Amino acid sequence: MTEKRTTESMIEPHTITSLVDDFRGLGVKEGMTILVHSSLSSLGWVCGGPEAVIRALIESVGEEGTIVMPAQSAGNSDPANWMNPPVPESWWQIIRANMPAYCKDTTPTRGMGVIAELFRTMPGVKRSNHPTYSFTAWGKQSDYILEEQPLEAGFGDRSPLAKIYELDGMVLMLGVGHDSNTSLHYAEHGIPNPPLQEKSAALIENGERVWKTFKEIDYDSDVFEQIGKEFEKSGDYYCMKIGKATCKLIEQRKIVDFGREWYQKQSM
Repeated sequence: MTEKRTTESMIEPHTITSLVDDFRGLGVKEGMTILVHSSLSSLGWVCGGPEAVIRALIESVGEEGTIVMPAQSAGNSDPANWMNPPVPESWWQIIRANMPAYCKDTTPTRGMGVIAELFRTMPGVKRSNHPTYSFTAWGKQSDYILEEQPLEAGFGDRSPLAKIYELDGMVLMLGVGHDSNTSLHYAEHGIPNPPLQEKSAALIENGERVWKTFKEIDYDSDVFEQIGKEFEKSGDYYCMKIGKATCKLIEQRKIVDFGREWYQKQSM
Protein backbone atom coordinates (compact mmCIF):
# COMPACT_ATOMS: atom_id res chain seq x y z
CA MET A 1 0.00 0.00 0.00
CA THR A 2 1.38 3.43 -0.95
CA GLU A 3 1.82 6.14 1.69
CA LYS A 4 -0.95 8.19 0.03
CA ARG A 5 -3.41 5.28 0.22
CA THR A 6 -2.33 4.62 3.82
CA THR A 7 -3.08 8.17 4.93
CA GLU A 8 -6.40 8.16 3.08
CA SER A 9 -7.46 4.98 4.87
CA MET A 10 -6.85 6.37 8.39
CA ILE A 11 -8.88 8.86 10.41
CA GLU A 12 -5.77 10.15 12.20
CA PRO A 13 -2.11 9.12 12.43
CA HIS A 14 -0.51 7.05 15.14
CA THR A 15 1.64 9.01 17.58
CA ILE A 16 3.89 8.00 20.46
CA THR A 17 1.08 8.86 22.87
CA SER A 18 -1.60 6.95 20.98
CA LEU A 19 0.68 3.93 20.60
CA VAL A 20 1.43 3.87 24.34
CA ASP A 21 -2.31 3.87 24.98
CA ASP A 22 -2.75 1.05 22.46
CA PHE A 23 0.08 -1.06 23.84
CA ARG A 24 -1.27 -0.68 27.37
CA GLY A 25 -4.74 -1.53 26.11
CA LEU A 26 -3.30 -4.73 24.64
CA GLY A 27 -1.82 -5.62 28.03
CA VAL A 28 1.75 -4.30 28.00
CA LYS A 29 2.66 -3.17 31.52
CA GLU A 30 5.56 -1.37 33.17
CA GLY A 31 8.29 -3.76 34.20
CA MET A 32 7.50 -6.37 31.54
CA THR A 33 10.12 -8.15 29.51
CA ILE A 34 8.82 -8.30 25.94
CA LEU A 35 10.20 -9.87 22.78
CA VAL A 36 8.88 -7.77 19.90
CA HIS A 37 8.23 -8.91 16.33
CA SER A 38 6.90 -6.15 14.12
CA SER A 39 5.79 -4.83 10.75
CA LEU A 40 5.69 -1.04 10.55
CA SER A 41 3.65 -0.99 7.35
CA SER A 42 0.91 -3.10 8.93
CA LEU A 43 0.21 -0.40 11.53
CA GLY A 44 -0.65 2.30 9.02
CA TRP A 45 0.78 5.83 9.08
CA VAL A 46 2.93 6.52 12.16
CA CYS A 47 4.09 10.04 13.00
CA GLY A 48 7.81 9.49 13.45
CA GLY A 49 7.88 6.08 11.79
CA PRO A 50 9.85 3.27 13.47
CA GLU A 51 11.43 5.63 16.02
CA ALA A 52 7.99 6.52 17.36
CA VAL A 53 7.07 2.85 17.75
CA ILE A 54 10.30 2.15 19.65
CA ARG A 55 9.87 5.16 21.93
CA ALA A 56 6.28 4.12 22.63
CA LEU A 57 7.47 0.61 23.56
CA ILE A 58 10.12 2.04 25.89
CA GLU A 59 7.59 4.30 27.57
CA SER A 60 5.15 1.41 27.91
CA VAL A 61 7.52 -0.90 29.82
CA GLY A 62 9.34 1.87 31.69
CA GLU A 63 12.75 1.81 33.34
CA GLU A 64 12.02 -1.48 35.11
CA GLY A 65 11.08 -3.19 31.85
CA THR A 66 13.06 -4.73 29.02
CA ILE A 67 12.53 -4.75 25.27
CA VAL A 68 14.12 -7.45 23.10
CA MET A 69 14.08 -7.73 19.32
CA PRO A 70 15.54 -10.27 16.90
CA ALA A 71 18.59 -8.97 15.05
CA GLN A 72 19.29 -11.93 12.81
CA SER A 73 21.81 -11.48 10.01
CA ALA A 74 21.01 -14.43 7.79
CA GLY A 75 23.38 -13.20 5.09
CA ASN A 76 26.31 -14.15 7.33
CA SER A 77 25.90 -17.87 6.71
CA ASP A 78 27.05 -20.55 4.32
CA PRO A 79 25.82 -19.64 0.81
CA ALA A 80 25.46 -23.35 0.05
CA ASN A 81 22.33 -23.24 2.24
CA TRP A 82 20.80 -20.09 0.76
CA MET A 83 17.39 -20.60 -0.80
CA ASN A 84 15.71 -17.17 -0.97
CA PRO A 85 17.37 -16.59 -3.33
CA PRO A 86 20.12 -19.15 -4.01
CA VAL A 87 23.38 -18.00 -5.56
CA PRO A 88 25.54 -19.83 -8.15
CA GLU A 89 27.80 -22.50 -6.71
CA SER A 90 30.74 -20.75 -8.37
CA TRP A 91 30.17 -17.85 -5.96
CA TRP A 92 30.24 -19.90 -2.75
CA GLN A 93 33.96 -19.85 -2.06
CA ILE A 94 34.22 -16.15 -2.95
CA ILE A 95 31.48 -15.35 -0.42
CA ARG A 96 33.05 -17.54 2.27
CA ALA A 97 36.40 -15.80 1.80
CA ASN A 98 35.05 -12.26 1.72
CA MET A 99 31.96 -12.05 3.94
CA PRO A 100 32.64 -9.33 6.57
CA ALA A 101 33.01 -10.76 10.07
CA TYR A 102 30.07 -10.30 12.41
CA CYS A 103 30.24 -7.02 14.32
CA LYS A 104 27.69 -6.14 17.00
CA ASP A 105 27.81 -2.48 16.04
CA THR A 106 27.67 -2.60 12.26
CA THR A 107 26.31 -5.90 10.95
CA PRO A 108 22.82 -5.09 9.66
CA THR A 109 19.76 -7.19 10.33
CA ARG A 110 18.12 -8.99 7.44
CA GLY A 111 14.41 -9.58 7.09
CA MET A 112 13.62 -8.28 10.59
CA GLY A 113 11.82 -5.11 9.47
CA VAL A 114 12.64 -1.42 9.82
CA ILE A 115 11.66 -1.23 13.50
CA ALA A 116 14.14 -3.94 14.51
CA GLU A 117 16.84 -2.49 12.27
CA LEU A 118 16.51 0.98 13.79
CA PHE A 119 16.26 -0.44 17.31
CA ARG A 120 19.73 -2.01 17.08
CA THR A 121 21.22 1.49 16.53
CA MET A 122 19.35 3.28 19.34
CA PRO A 123 21.16 4.64 22.43
CA GLY A 124 21.27 2.12 25.26
CA VAL A 125 20.49 -0.87 23.03
CA LYS A 126 22.90 -3.82 23.30
CA ARG A 127 23.39 -6.85 21.07
CA SER A 128 24.29 -10.50 21.61
CA ASN A 129 27.30 -12.20 20.07
CA HIS A 130 25.85 -14.80 17.70
CA PRO A 131 26.99 -14.10 14.10
CA THR A 132 23.71 -15.20 12.53
CA TYR A 133 21.00 -15.31 15.22
CA SER A 134 21.74 -12.30 17.42
CA PHE A 135 19.23 -10.37 19.52
CA THR A 136 19.16 -6.76 20.68
CA ALA A 137 17.82 -5.53 24.00
CA TRP A 138 17.18 -2.37 25.97
CA GLY A 139 16.31 -2.11 29.64
CA LYS A 140 16.80 -3.61 33.07
CA GLN A 141 17.38 -7.25 32.03
CA SER A 142 19.30 -6.58 28.81
CA ASP A 143 22.72 -7.67 30.11
CA TYR A 144 21.39 -10.91 31.56
CA ILE A 145 19.42 -11.76 28.42
CA LEU A 146 22.32 -11.08 26.04
CA GLU A 147 25.33 -12.16 28.09
CA GLU A 148 25.71 -15.51 26.34
CA GLN A 149 24.44 -17.17 23.17
CA PRO A 150 26.13 -20.46 22.29
CA LEU A 151 27.30 -20.67 18.70
CA GLU A 152 26.01 -24.26 18.40
CA ALA A 153 22.61 -23.47 19.98
CA GLY A 154 21.68 -19.97 18.95
CA PHE A 155 18.04 -20.46 19.94
CA GLY A 156 18.61 -23.08 22.63
CA ASP A 157 19.56 -23.29 26.30
CA ARG A 158 21.39 -20.20 27.61
CA SER A 159 20.27 -18.23 24.54
CA PRO A 160 18.32 -14.96 24.84
CA LEU A 161 15.14 -16.96 24.19
CA ALA A 162 15.92 -19.20 27.16
CA LYS A 163 16.56 -16.15 29.35
CA ILE A 164 13.23 -14.60 28.36
CA TYR A 165 11.59 -17.93 29.24
CA GLU A 166 13.26 -17.87 32.68
CA LEU A 167 12.08 -14.29 33.23
CA ASP A 168 8.49 -15.20 32.33
CA GLY A 169 8.61 -12.72 29.47
CA MET A 170 6.03 -11.93 26.83
CA VAL A 171 5.96 -12.10 23.03
CA LEU A 172 4.50 -8.99 21.38
CA MET A 173 3.51 -9.45 17.73
CA LEU A 174 2.71 -6.21 15.93
CA GLY A 175 1.03 -7.04 12.64
CA VAL A 176 3.00 -10.22 11.99
CA GLY A 177 2.11 -13.92 12.04
CA HIS A 178 3.58 -16.83 13.93
CA ASP A 179 5.97 -17.49 11.07
CA SER A 180 7.91 -14.61 12.68
CA ASN A 181 7.58 -16.02 16.22
CA THR A 182 11.23 -16.78 16.95
CA SER A 183 10.40 -18.28 20.36
CA LEU A 184 9.13 -21.39 18.59
CA HIS A 185 12.74 -22.09 17.59
CA TYR A 186 13.40 -22.56 21.30
CA ALA A 187 10.58 -25.12 21.29
CA GLU A 188 12.45 -27.01 18.53
CA HIS A 189 15.11 -27.83 21.12
CA GLY A 190 12.54 -30.10 22.74
CA ILE A 191 12.48 -32.39 19.69
CA PRO A 192 14.05 -35.77 20.53
CA ASN A 193 17.31 -36.17 18.57
CA PRO A 194 16.69 -33.19 16.28
CA PRO A 195 18.45 -33.21 12.90
CA LEU A 196 21.67 -31.21 12.83
CA GLN A 197 22.99 -29.13 9.98
CA GLU A 198 26.53 -27.98 9.26
CA LYS A 199 26.54 -24.18 9.31
CA SER A 200 29.18 -21.51 8.88
CA ALA A 201 29.64 -17.79 9.48
CA ALA A 202 32.33 -15.12 9.40
CA LEU A 203 33.35 -13.97 12.88
CA ILE A 204 36.26 -12.64 14.89
CA GLU A 205 38.24 -15.26 16.82
CA ASN A 206 41.45 -14.41 18.69
CA GLY A 207 41.44 -11.02 17.02
CA GLU A 208 41.26 -12.36 13.46
CA ARG A 209 38.48 -12.91 10.94
CA VAL A 210 37.73 -16.60 10.45
CA TRP A 211 35.14 -18.59 8.54
CA LYS A 212 33.83 -20.77 11.36
CA THR A 213 31.97 -24.04 10.73
CA PHE A 214 29.79 -25.64 13.40
CA LYS A 215 26.84 -28.00 13.79
CA GLU A 216 23.45 -26.79 14.98
CA ILE A 217 19.78 -27.75 14.81
CA ASP A 218 18.39 -27.46 11.30
CA TYR A 219 15.87 -24.81 12.33
CA ASP A 220 12.65 -24.78 10.32
CA SER A 221 9.88 -22.20 10.73
CA ASP A 222 7.59 -23.71 8.07
CA VAL A 223 5.21 -25.17 10.69
CA PHE A 224 5.20 -22.16 13.03
CA GLU A 225 1.99 -20.72 11.60
CA GLN A 226 0.24 -24.05 12.16
CA ILE A 227 1.55 -24.32 15.72
CA GLY A 228 0.50 -20.75 16.45
CA LYS A 229 -3.02 -21.24 15.13
CA GLU A 230 -3.46 -24.38 17.20
CA PHE A 231 -2.18 -22.56 20.30
CA GLU A 232 -4.61 -19.70 19.72
CA LYS A 233 -7.57 -22.08 19.93
CA SER A 234 -7.06 -21.94 23.70
CA GLY A 235 -7.75 -18.21 23.68
CA ASP A 236 -4.92 -17.84 26.21
CA TYR A 237 -3.46 -14.64 24.80
CA TYR A 238 -4.35 -10.98 24.27
CA CYS A 239 -5.35 -9.62 20.88
CA MET A 240 -6.53 -6.26 19.54
CA LYS A 241 -6.32 -4.10 16.45
CA ILE A 242 -3.83 -1.26 16.52
CA GLY A 243 -4.59 0.78 13.47
CA LYS A 244 -4.76 -1.72 10.64
CA ALA A 245 -2.60 -4.32 12.38
CA THR A 246 -3.77 -7.36 14.32
CA CYS A 247 -1.53 -7.36 17.40
CA LYS A 248 -1.03 -10.13 19.95
CA LEU A 249 0.57 -10.38 23.38
CA ILE A 250 1.45 -13.93 24.46
CA GLU A 251 3.15 -15.41 27.51
CA GLN A 252 6.30 -16.85 25.99
CA ARG A 253 6.42 -19.83 28.35
CA LYS A 254 2.95 -20.91 27.33
CA ILE A 255 3.57 -20.92 23.59
CA VAL A 256 7.04 -22.49 23.95
CA ASP A 257 5.65 -25.26 26.16
CA PHE A 258 2.79 -25.78 23.71
CA GLY A 259 5.28 -25.94 20.85
CA ARG A 260 7.42 -28.51 22.65
CA GLU A 261 4.40 -30.73 23.24
CA TRP A 262 3.36 -30.32 19.60
CA TYR A 263 6.80 -31.41 18.36
CA GLN A 264 6.92 -34.36 20.72
CA LYS A 265 3.53 -35.57 19.50
CA GLN A 266 4.74 -35.34 15.89
CA SER A 267 7.75 -37.50 16.71
CA MET A 268 5.70 -40.35 18.21
